[in-house]
Amino acid sequence: MAQLRYWVWLSSLQGLRPLAVRRVLEHFSDPMEAYYAPADGFLSVPDLTERERALLDRRDLGRAEEILEICQRENIRILTLQDAQYPERLRQIPDPPCVLYIRGNLPFLDELPAIALVGTRKASAYGIKMALRLGAEITAGGGLVVTGLALGIDGAAARGALSAGGGCVGVLGTAINVDYPAANAALIGDVAAVGAVISEFPPLWPTLPENFPRRNRIISGLCCGTCVVEAPARSGALITANLALDQGRDLFAVPGNADSPLSTGTNGLLRDCAKAVTRGWDILEEYEGLFPDRLREVKAPEKAPETMKNSPAEGQRPIDKQQGIPYIDLESRLSGYSEDQKTMLRLLWKGDAQVDELIASTGFSTAKVLSELTMLTIRGAVKFLPGKRYTLNLK
Repeated sequence: MAQLRYWVWLSSLQGLRPLAVRRVLEHFSDPMEAYYAPADGFLSVPDLTERERALLDRRDLGRAEEILEICQRENIRILTLQDAQYPERLRQIPDPPCVLYIRGNLPFLDELPAIALVGTRKASAYGIKMALRLGAEITAGGGLVVTGLALGIDGAAARGALSAGGGCVGVLGTAINVDYPAANAALIGDVAAVGAVISEFPPLWPTLPENFPRRNRIISGLCCGTCVVEAPARSGALITANLALDQGRDLFAVPGNADSPLSTGTNGLLRDCAKAVTRGWDILEEYEGLFPDRLREVKAPEKAPETMKNSPAEGQRPIDKQQGIPYIDLESRLSGYSEDQKTMLRLLWKGDAQVDELIASTGFSTAKVLSELTMLTIRGAVKFLPGKRYTLNLK
């Protein structure tokens, strides 16, 4: 603990660039030596700005002690660059974070085919569908999904991973104990419960726009390869793609319509440097030789099950006059679904519903409801509507 406070001190100096932290650690044996360096000790550290030298010269452990107290109270683990458990892939990038703050259980990433799935926040229905599918197939096939937990593609990729019954690693661009965006708070909690949520930003760190491009190097740095699912010409996902290339990692992209602005960035990557993928195995097969006993090809259903496909349209459902709700012999259409999925389909047959309503009606956990909805969406049995509602996908 005595040494740890100095690592936290160094990691919590707001305004110190990752490169500057790297130079400090190259010059001194550890943060404790840097803290007790002579008054002019930072003058000989290369690449530091005057402002950065002034930050280092303050030598105040008060904030570090407060952060340590919060981490202990909120069960946040702290992993330093010198720890054996620190991911070696991340350690190899030019500017690794000196400290990782962790909620949940971080797996041994160096032993796993970790794949980053990233993309635009303002995703299309096609982008969401592909992110869900890739997240589920990569996880079911033995890979590990790493993503930024933002709205749009990132969140869908995480939900796909959870739906396949596996873990996921989410990288925040905020303080480790801040769930951002708030709309994904439940998802962030689910990822921490079955996998890990990590950040280089300690508790008390402000939420700033520049944090998010900075965290992208961690997303790509943890992984063997990065897949951009959907991205316009100007997108943070393209920053992650360029960082992956700079780090010597593989790059993949999902093809999009040639006239879709949301696919301009991904199609450009395919033209210049990325492998085109349409399923999880297109990515995982690149690592089959490295992980021969772990990876397997898993195919998602290509279309909605026949049992749901031929259901009548909403306006054509016969009405049970006694109950006042749509009635049809739904049970004969539910073969091939799990019991929990049948429960959700029966509820949605009565009408569209929000996630919270399904949680209240079924008694399932948030993670369970989101997981089953993801699988039902992938299979084509339900679809997502505006207003965060779900409906049966009746044709």
